[in-house]
This record gives sequence, structure tokens and C-alpha cells, in this order.
Amino acid sequence: MDTTLNDPIVGQVLDGRYRVDARIAVGGMATVYRAVDTRLDRVLALKVMHPALAADVSFVERFIREAKSVARLSHPNVVAVFDQGAEGAYVYLAMEYVAGCTLRDVLRDRGALQPRAALDILEPVLAALGSAHRAGFVHRDMKPENVLIGDDGRVKVADFGLVRTVGDVTNTTGTVLGTVPYLAPEQIEYGESDTRVDVYACGVVLHEMLTGAKPHGGDTPAQVLYRHLNEDVPAPSAAVPGLAVELDELVAAATARDPDVRPHDAVALLALVRETRAALSDAQLDAIPPQAKPEAEEGAAADGRTTVIPRILPAEDVPEEARVQHTSRLEMAPADRTPPDRRSRPRRRVGMPRRGVLATIVAVLLVLGVGTGVWYINSGQFTHVPSLLGQSEQEARKRLSDEGLDVKIGKDFSDSFERGTVMRSDPAPRARIRGNGTVTIVISRGPKIVKVPDLESMPLAEARRTLKKAGLAPGVVNRSFDDNIAQGSVIRSSPASGTEVRPDSGVALVVSKGSPVEVPGVTGESADDAAAALKEEGLKVKIASVRVNSPVDAGSVARQSPAEGSELSRGETVTLTVSKGPRMISVPDVTGQKTDEARKQLEAAGFEVKVERGFPFLNDSVDEQSVKGGDKAAEGSTITIKTKGI
Repeated sequence: MDTTLNDPIVGQVLDGRYRVDARIAVGGMATVYRAVDTRLDRVLALKVMHPALAADVSFVERFIREAKSVARLSHPNVVAVFDQGAEGAYVYLAMEYVAGCTLRDVLRDRGALQPRAALDILEPVLAALGSAHRAGFVHRDMKPENVLIGDDGRVKVADFGLVRTVGDVTNTTGTVLGTVPYLAPEQIEYGESDTRVDVYACGVVLHEMLTGAKPHGGDTPAQVLYRHLNEDVPAPSAAVPGLAVELDELVAAATARDPDVRPHDAVALLALVRETRAALSDAQLDAIPPQAKPEAEEGAAADGRTTVIPRILPAEDVPEEARVQHTSRLEMAPADRTPPDRRSRPRRRVGMPRRGVLATIVAVLLVLGVGTGVWYINSGQFTHVPSLLGQSEQEARKRLSDEGLDVKIGKDFSDSFERGTVMRSDPAPRARIRGNGTVTIVISRGPKIVKVPDLESMPLAEARRTLKKAGLAPGVVNRSFDDNIAQGSVIRSSPASGTEVRPDSGVALVVSKGSPVEVPGVTGESADDAAAALKEEGLKVKIASVRVNSPVDAGSVARQSPAEGSELSRGETVTLTVSKGPRMISVPDVTGQKTDEARKQLEAAGFEVKVERGFPFLNDSVDEQSVKGGDKAAEGSTITIKTKGI
């Protein structure tokens, strides 16, 4: 059944410009349609937010952020965004239309791919993400559904709907946005997103291309999330015997659960992919995977839609019985699941350098004939947990790493410890612990309830810093004219100052545009005079690069944008289009015609008409015209026609 028949938007023309022809795909937040730009007569893709979400300011803001972010990227492997707008309940993006299919379609039809094909797809994906990362953006929702493969073989990355600027506060109190099978552990547990979450997702996608299946399965999203947190992504060769160990190592590097161990961005991963490709023989690259049936896409855990997901509990907060069951399943796994090559190349752990030093000391003592057994048991195997209270998370991580200890992170509220500092550790400070043990540090989220600070009249940058220091997230910024608040400073916040909210809550700001400046009319003035008049009003001036024909003299302003009488903020820009003079056109010969007919013909040709009648006013035929028929005159100029009296 053609579901597009029941779609109310199909057949409509949005914004008087975009004719919606057919529905292409439906996602968790938006629907994509094939449309035609009736002004430019070109086919494009129209991404329309679900009307139920259009009332949510955060979703609309995300939509607009996607348009602005991708508009700043110019890369052949990124789907271009042409326009953004809204009509009624429909908020939309107009995007490049890629005729072809998605990587999800390929995996669904073919299952596992040859390594060469998988790398051929992954490299342009990483090139696109690398361009975004170096421009300061994180995609945050990489998955096969967002990789488009054109009929001409081009690979493009689409859907920057969850894009974030690197360093932005991510307001994920209790929830995380994303697609379950591709979320990095730090997204799930802490809501943290930087370039390394895209690296992790690409590692999962590579595993899926090489094996035809997602690395972590489960009956529910929570089970999949838990496995991402607590299990390494399995080696692809465990599912497809014969795959090169270099491919296993590439997947392992990209999907390391510790983000510090992964390549730091897509550019670094792309370099690693190219090194891996160079190390493989043609036979290894062209290895044909088993013709297994593609993975079924049933159940919520396999759903490829972007969704709002409750953050999974950290491992220390999982009930004991759940941990026992989980451990039992791991212990019962077949012993030969890891291929021999992988067993011979164990992953390096943070504690290994310290153990290496210890082994050296033991060897020296043995050479010297010193009895080492008691020393090693009583001292060498153990250390003491350093005191970390009040230190920043980064400082605490480094201190524990220097001691050869692994780190787990938890977060909790505290009225005593400053937000972002260590409030307790397990084991406690000075406790005895094995030299390769794990210390859980709990980071303070600040007080459980915080008050929105008074931000009125505070410059925007300072207001944002103040909110972050208070443990709140700067939210959407809207701007409004205000005669009393300086331009660029905060008029009010929502929630208002003094309101008690939970930490990490978003606070929207209304920022002053200052007193409005009424744009003067400068059409017809010389470009220099017009620019001077606008600058006197505190406005900036931009001269359009293309001149146009106009009734006004060459060198004068033909039109301005915004128009006369518009209100702008001081410092905003008015664009002036300069005239190159009127267009010269031929004047029709209207002698002998009735004056009404002559007037119509001249006006249709683009002239103004003045009639002078002879006396007495009995003759209504044109006897003379001020410019002879066939001669040329300026478009819009006045042609005088005369009648002769009797």
C-alpha cells in the first residue's frame, strides 16, 4: 500500500516554493520527502519536523542548529542544506537530494560486505565527519541510516539533527538522545559527547558492515545499553572467521570503551583506516563473507530511529542480582570465541607500565639473590588509594593512572563539594588496594536543588559562564529590543531568577537588541551619500556585488534591504543595490492612434505617458510624440504625446 496517499503534506506547496511530491523516509523526529523547488526547478529533499515536536522549542532549536551548522560545512561527502523555514505547523529543511539508497538498505539486502567495500564506504564517511570535527561540530547520531550511497557511487553523510558544537553544554539530565546500538559508553552513562562518540559509532558501523550484524544484541534497549557499558565490541573475526586481525584491531581501537584510548576524531581514525588498508593484501580485502541471512531488524533494541533514551545506571548502581546474572553469562561464553590472533594480542591496560616496572624490579632482586616472595606478596602487589577529595575529575584520573589504577566514574549531588570535584572514592583514601585494581570516584553535581541566578543586565558571555558555574545549562537565546538594557545583555531568563531547579537544567535567555534604529530611506541617493546616512544611524553598510538596471541614475541606490522604516539593532547591516542606469528600450510609433490606445501601448512597453491636447479638443488622434517611434529611451521615462486641434 502506498502510505504517501495518507500523508497530508504530499501534494502541498510549502512557503509558496517547495512542492512536496512523495515521502522518502520516516524517522523519530522528522519525515523526509522528495520535493521540487518551483523557483529554481530542481529536485531536492525536504526534511519536515513532526508537527507534534514543532511546539517544543528545544527540537525547533535543534532543527535550526542543523541548518546553520551544515551550511558552514562545504564538503563533497556531506549532504548540503539549502534553506530552512516554517509554514504553520511544518518546520522544514530543504536539502540536497541524493538518488540512491542508504547503507542500511545495502546491509539489509546483502548482509556482510567484503572488507574492501566496507572500507570504501567508511573512508568518505570519515572524511565528511573529519570536516565537521575540524569545523568544531560533533554529529552524535552516526548509523547506517545516515549514510547515503548515490546511484553514481558517491557516499554522503546526512542528518546532522543532533549536531553539537564541541565544548557545548549537553543538557541530558536523566536522558540521552541517540540511536541505541551506536551510542558510546560515555553518552549512555554521563551524557557526554565529543568527537570520540562519532569515532565509536563509526567503529560499530564498521563491525556491522564486516559481519552483517550489530555487535551488541538484546531484547530491550536497556540490555543493549548495558552491554555497551560493560562489554567490549567483539572482534569481527569471531563472527566471520578468516577476517584479517588488522580489521579486528581497527574495530577495537575505534570502539574502545575508554574514550581516551580511541582516536581523538574522525581525521585520526581515517588515518588509521588507511594504514590498515595498506597493511592488507588484495586477498584479505576481497575476502568473501559467508552468505548469511542479513540480521533481522525486529524489536525495540534494533530500531534504527533516533530516540530519547533514559540514561542507564552506572555498573556500581546495578542491583547485585543483575550483575551476577550478567557475569554468569560472560563466564559461560565459549572459550574459543576470541580468535587465536586476538588472544595473542591482548589490549594494553592503563596499569601495564607499572606492572612492567615491577617485573623489572623483581628480576633485579632475583639476580642479586634477594628473597622476593614475601616482598612481592606484602608490598609489590598492593598500593594505597591516594586522597582525591576536592580534586577535579581530570586531576583525579591522572593521579590514579599514574598509580597504575583503573578508574570508574559515578556522579551524585553534594552540598559540600564544588560541582565537578571528587566527593568520595571507593575504596576510601589510604585504603589498601591491589596495584592493578579499580577505584570508583564519585564526582559532585553540586547541590540537588539550585537557584537560577539573577542575570539581568549581565552581558551574554558572562551570563553563560554564571549559569555553568551554578550547575545550569545555557539554553536557547532569543533577542528583543529594549530601551533600558544595553545591547547584548540579558533582559530576563526562563525560568526566572530565584526559581529552584535541578542541576543541569536548561535556562533560556532573552538578550537585548538595544533601542531600535529606524532604517532611513536612501533609495535614489548616491551610494556614498546613502552609506554615510546609514552609518550616522549606527548601522553597517554592505554594497551588493551585482548592479541592476533602474530608473534612477547610474551610481545611485536602486534598492535597499531592509526597507525604509524597518527596525534594526545598532550595528546591524543594510544592503544597498546600486543602479547601473535605466535600460534603453525602443519607443513604439503611436502617431495616428487614439490617445487611449497610444497610452496603453506606451505603458505596456515600459514608459510613463503624458498627454497634451490641442484646442479645440475635438481631435483625439496623436499627431506628435516626444520621442520618435523606433528611437530608444530610458525604461520608465515619460513620453509626451500631442493631439492637434481643428
